[in-house]
Amino acid sequence: MDVDGPGTVLKRERTREAVLELIESRSPGDAIPSERALCSLLGVSRPTVRAAVDELVAAGLLVREHGRGMFVAPAKITQELVAGDRSLSVPQATGAWSSRLLEFTTLQAGARVGRKLRMSPAAEIVYVARLRLVDGAPMAIEHLHIRAELVPGLSAQELESGDLYEHLRTRHDVHVHEAVQAIEPTVVTRAEAKLLDVPELSPALLFERLTSDTTGRPVEYVHSLYRGDRYRIVSRLALGPAAEVAPDREGHHPGIPPGDFAHGDTITSSTRGDIQTGG
Repeated sequence: MDVDGPGTVLKRERTREAVLELIESRSPGDAIPSERALCSLLGVSRPTVRAAVDELVAAGLLVREHGRGMFVAPAKITQELVAGDRSLSVPQATGAWSSRLLEFTTLQAGARVGRKLRMSPAAEIVYVARLRLVDGAPMAIEHLHIRAELVPGLSAQELESGDLYEHLRTRHDVHVHEAVQAIEPTVVTRAEAKLLDVPELSPALLFERLTSDTTGRPVEYVHSLYRGDRYRIVSRLALGPAAEVAPDREGHHPGIPPGDFAHGDTITSSTRGDIQTGG
């Protein structure tokens, strides 16, 4: 590696690229050389190596374990957004997803949720909180708020199996038509950090979605918190028309229970940069 660059920034960037090459040549959980060994291998100072490693740790690509060394971090869960001429299809996120129910109750909507669902603050909603896991590791916390009058008899088992929209369609003749979803960066609180097994104030992605039926009536409001160190979104921009491909009906959409939009509902892009779905 050439270390004769004109300044510290260039050295750090080259060092980062060299360590990144080591990471990409290994598998999750594999060890990489110590900082001392990297200094010798790359011909740079300890502060330069440490700065580059710190950056890769913060990016979720390396994990430091006290007394053991540095290891390649678990692979990030990738959610791909694919833009076409008039639609934005959302392939399923990678990994084997499962859920752990944290809370399931009926309560009053309150002012904020009532405004979103266009209902009285005193009207009842079904509130559900659940922890989403990928390959057994905590990945997200989801909070669902559903109009109670639409889901009499809704059980925790239905939610765990991801049959909420099927339940609405077949038992209550409620047809989900459109959802508007926004994504923004945030940090986790102490309680959220404990559930997600990350340090307090770690970066995260906040997903908010409002789903409506064919009459325009809001059906559910969902907000979900995804680990920033393990979750990423990739946009693929199509520059021309392509042959239609049948959607993958297995997997997970961020903030959306498995099985949602499982009946051919399309997803169209919004001019504001949110994700807007229409059936």
